Amino acid sequence: MRVFIAIDIDEQVRSVLSNLQQQLANSVDIKKSDVKWVEPENIHLTLKFLGEIKDEESVQVCNIVKKIASRHKGFQLDVESVGCFGGKKPRVLWIGTGKGSDNLLQLQEDLESQLASAGWPKENREFTGHLTICRIRNPAAAGKLAQVIEKYKHFKAGVISADSLAVYQSKLKPTGPVYIRLCEYQLQ
Repeated sequence: MRVFIAIDIDEQVRSVLSNLQQQLANSVDIKKSDVKWVEPENIHLTLKFLGEIKDEESVQVCNIVKKIASRHKGFQLDVESVGCFGGKKPRVLWIGTGKGSDNLLQLQEDLESQLASAGWPKENREFTGHLTICRIRNPAAAGKLAQVIEKYKHFKAGVISADSLAVYQSKLKPTGPVYIRLCEYQLQ
């Protein structure tokens, strides 16, 4: 099964992000097939993508997440600023995190460390807290979107309460991914 660990966002911020997606889609002349906007109900803040794991390993992952959750306090996290990954030919459009990112980083580092001790390799890239809102399929569309998002670098979506960690299974379907929550644990 394909698994990741994330922090969910509240409906108010989800609604703001959905409106932002509409604004961005309407402000750029690109084909629908050039991009894949993330379904608003699927927007979350991924702390660790584990990829394919054995079904029985999901219990171990949930136990590690439970342990991590018991060691960290919940916190407020600003969701702000539109950016992209991929340099001159962006592949991902995202919303970043602001105030509260230091708590997010401590939580993610603890999670990364505990998972590495259990045999899951550490990520090679430095963690950057973000919520993916669009995947870009066509380099021409990427250039157009990159120009437009410059206007949104000071965008503020709101504040989320990072008060729990969830482990999700991701089932890939032709219509897009379906996320199934395997477990969720409250932060202290």
